[in-house]
Amino acid sequence: MIRYTAGMYLHEHTGWTHFTWDDATVLPLLGEARFAQGELLGSMSGVGFDVKSEVEVQALSGEVVASSRIEGVVLDAEEVRSSVSRQLGLEGFTSATDTRDVDGAVSVMLDATRRFAEPLSDARLFGWHNALFPAGYSGLRKIHVARYREGPMRVVSGPIGKERVHFLAPDPDLVPLLMGEFVSWVNECDSVEPLLKAGIAHLWYLTVHPFDDGNGRIARALTELLLARSDGSPRRFYSMAQYILAHREGYYCALEHAQKGSSDITEWLAWFLRALQGSIEQSKRSMGGVLGRVAFWNRLEGVPLNDRQRTMLERLKGGFEGKLTASKWAKICKVSADTALRDINDLMDKGVLVRSKAGGRSVSYALKDDPGERPIS
Repeated sequence: MIRYTAGMYLHEHTGWTHFTWDDATVLPLLGEARFAQGELLGSMSGVGFDVKSEVEVQALSGEVVASSRIEGVVLDAEEVRSSVSRQLGLEGFTSATDTRDVDGAVSVMLDATRRFAEPLSDARLFGWHNALFPAGYSGLRKIHVARYREGPMRVVSGPIGKERVHFLAPDPDLVPLLMGEFVSWVNECDSVEPLLKAGIAHLWYLTVHPFDDGNGRIARALTELLLARSDGSPRRFYSMAQYILAHREGYYCALEHAQKGSSDITEWLAWFLRALQGSIEQSKRSMGGVLGRVAFWNRLEGVPLNDRQRTMLERLKGGFEGKLTASKWAKICKVSADTALRDINDLMDKGVLVRSKAGGRSVSYALKDDPGERPIS
């Protein structure tokens, strides 16, 4: 049994794309988001290339991984980071085996942000869709790739036989016309404040739901394109998708409420602006970790390290899970236990690692993070 929710959907209202909102509610939130945005961009202007690159790789990688995860698509974070670094032409990042799916997802985000000033078009959207589904399948299901859907589209939840329909998209015959209007608005409308335009575009695109699959990821890529236009820069230092993933229930509730409402989208814009501010604040906090990593490697400048040691130190500074032991070192680096112990003892002699107090088999090692003390060279 399929349960349908009562009431008209947004796209069933006459003139539904003529959106309105309450300035008294929206403008204060817009001001707060703009202030946070300005603070972040201002702080980034005062740091070096290495820090900017690290923050950008972190933001873009987080965006790709989180945007996919929202749709139930799990991408390996290290593969995404490697692909982002490579496609940006950066060096010095840990390499990983890239896959076609990962490269495709990364290429969509980079096309949206690096070419933010270029016009949107059906062909560009089709290219993004093709990059997300290079094999023409969504899981085991064959889908229409690089063209708008030709069948009905509904958003459902619940087990088979007890599905609940949250949203019915417009009839497929209307999609080309609706997307034509949307694309023209994105390219030509300059009367709407840029951050509000990003929020409106996100809702508008998802209301049309023009493809068989991948609509959520493309909607978030469009949002990043318009946020890049708002920033006036192709470089991304914050990720909305990471915030959305952490607040997924609120995100879906806000969308569902807006798509079952009228053209007054005040509540949706309020949610979007709060989410934007939250994502910027999240980026500010993560910058502390980036600055710490940069300072760490600056302290190690001139200290001789082999490839295994550099790889493991990068892991330790990037969020190593659990405690570092000689056996873990040996397993990750694919070396003998004796070689792992020699690597570790060498780093201890240089003042980079310290041994835990516990002895025997429970012995572990940690970074000696003392900004005032330079490792022995």
